[in-house]
Order: sequence, then structure tokens, then C-alpha cells
Amino acid sequence: MTRVAAIDCGTNSIRLLVADVDPATGRLTDLDRRMEIVRLGQGVDRTGRLAPEALERTLAVCREYAAAIEELGAEKVRFVATSATRDAENSDTFVRGVRDILGVVPEVVSGDQEAQLSFDGATKELAGSDRLERPFLVVDIGGGSTEFVLGDDTVRAARSVDMGCVRMTERHLVVDGAVSDPPAPDRIDAVRADIAAALDLAGETVPLADAATLVGLAGTVTTVAAIALGLPEYDSEAIHHSRVSLERVREITTRLCASTHEERAAIPAMHPGRVDVIASGALVLLAVMERVGAREVVVSEHDILDGIAWSLA
Repeated sequence: MTRVAAIDCGTNSIRLLVADVDPATGRLTDLDRRMEIVRLGQGVDRTGRLAPEALERTLAVCREYAAAIEELGAEKVRFVATSATRDAENSDTFVRGVRDILGVVPEVVSGDQEAQLSFDGATKELAGSDRLERPFLVVDIGGGSTEFVLGDDTVRAARSVDMGCVRMTERHLVVDGAVSDPPAPDRIDAVRADIAAALDLAGETVPLADAATLVGLAGTVTTVAAIALGLPEYDSEAIHHSRVSLERVREITTRLCASTHEERAAIPAMHPGRVDVIASGALVLLAVMERVGAREVVVSEHDILDGIAWSLA
């Protein structure tokens, strides 16, 4: 058994998993799993650069993670950075900061590598299930990008497209420096059109209609699932491997798009950092389900973070 530390730094959040991994039994045992909203990708779509305040927030959390990793005695550490860091001109500043704090160089992985890690993390447990048809289509809706991976035990096709809850919000729902509250119908239509174009790109590489089971990952999907389940607070165990129907996703998306900031913030399972971007994320999820023809989405709490941990084994 190997004790490992995996860090996933995306556009909206940075997450840590310290776990004991046993390749012989195929088991991964969590010791510490946490997430902080740092919005590293703040403004990157517009400026092409990481904002100083976003860098400061992210490196502050890295210091907290470094202390946890040292305390638990992880033998191996891997730091994976995704969409925002791929897009930024000044990513070298971020790389130096992470290296000085954690002693490892962050890997700015390609979209295809990100997709492979997400698939491994999401399907490790599902692979032995007799209840789920194959192939799986794993969809990881991030802040700046969304990954699509189709496969059985191995990956058949993968594609990353620039479509995420933060990117869609900043492109279409921000008016005079603030998120529309609630957004006007024409702005929702603009989000839908942008999503449709991104799905066309994904479909050029990944045969989306071939999916037998849709597996949804990351904060947008898990938050929608928490709302669908009516949870009084966020509960990972209840959310993990739950199923949400297309009709329920459509109802929730309509509600989120018509709600104010205060109404969204009042949802018990809503993380404060997702209040302003959840409507765009839900629109992405709904559009994916409609394009794929999925009657439901299987929700996984295990994703790229678990894939990173498995890679260290």
C-alpha cells in the first residue's frame, strides 16, 4: 500500500486528496479530501493572464495543503493543473510558486491527459457493476473546460473543449462587472448557443450518441444532484453514484436560471463559490444530456483527483 497526495487545480477550485492506495485489491482509502474555491481562472478568458489576487488566493491554499501532506506523511505527491493554467501567459509565476511551497512542479496537462485521468478516477468502481451498460461516457464539467471520455475498460475517444461554468458565466452573464441577477432570456440563449457549438466540436472526436451510461463529474453535477435529492446539506456519500433524471435536471436548470443570487445562495447544499456560476454549469449538463440522449446521469464524487491518486500507485 502506498500513501499518496493528489492535487487538482482547476479554473474554479483546488482540491486535495491524501489516500492509501492498494493496487493489488483495487482499493483507495481516503485520509483527507478537501476543496477550496479560489477562482484561479478569474478573467483569464478575457485577459489571457492569471490575476495577481487569484494567484495569491491559490498559493495560500497550497500552503495549507502542504502542511496536511506533511502531517499525514504522503510518500508521493502529484500536482495537476488544468484549463486556466493552460490558457494563461504568465503560468510560469504560478509554477514557481507551487514548486517553492510543495516541492513539486505542477503538471499543466493537456485536455486529453485530463480526460484520461478523469475517466480512470470515475470508472474504477463502476467497472465491476452489472447494473450499468457500457460504454461509459464520462463528462467532467469544470470551470473553464469540459472533458468528454468514451470507453469501456479502456478509453476509446476523448476530447476537451473550452466550455465550463466560469467561462460561460464570464462570457455571457456578466453585465457591468456583475453577474446578471437573474440573467435575461437573450443571455441564456447566448450561453446555450455557445454550449451547442462546443458540443459540436466534442462530437467531432467523441461519438456522443454511442454512450450507454452517462457519468457526470465535478461540482456542477454534484451540486445539481444535491438539489435533486433535497439534501439539507452537502453529503458526499448520498450524492456518490446517485442518479438524476433528465426531467429533474431540466426542472432544476430552469429554476436556477430564473433565480436571484440570494435565492441560489439559500439552497442548503450550495457552496458559496458556486452561487454565481451554477446556472451556466446546469445549462451545460442539460445540453450534454439532451445531445447524448441520456435519460439520466450517474453522479460520481470520484473524478480526476482519484485518477491522479491512482496514477501514483
